[in-house]
Amino acid sequence: MKTWTTALLGGAVMIALVAPAGAQEIRQDLRDLRQDRRDIRNDRRDIREDKRDIREDRKELKDAVKSGDKEEIKDARKDLRADRKDLRADHKDLRHDRRDRRQDRRELRRDIKDQKQGQ
Repeated sequence: MKTWTTALLGGAVMIALVAPAGAQEIRQDLRDLRQDRRDIRNDRRDIREDKRDIREDRKELKDAVKSGDKEEIKDARKDLRADRKDLRADHKDLRHDRRDRRQDRRELRRDIKDQKQGQ
């Protein structure tokens, strides 16, 4: 998949450089794809961090249960709920960014096809 994307982007860049008509649309599609990749990379990083936080919160909850301190247990559960909520939100962001990337790829292919037909 990565090789295919690289080949597609390389071909699109060559077309954008050679043909001025419609090239602006192709350049914009390429910018959109780069931004989508950055967003996906950041979402994956956020998910990893959230999972790490959840592991730490579970350990804190386990320690709080061992100690028997009700306030500490309550706080640990609250932290765990908040981190799980963050994780769900980050997964949702990742799904949306992947959808955006698919749409941008379609637009790029359509713009390249339109430009080839116009030549």
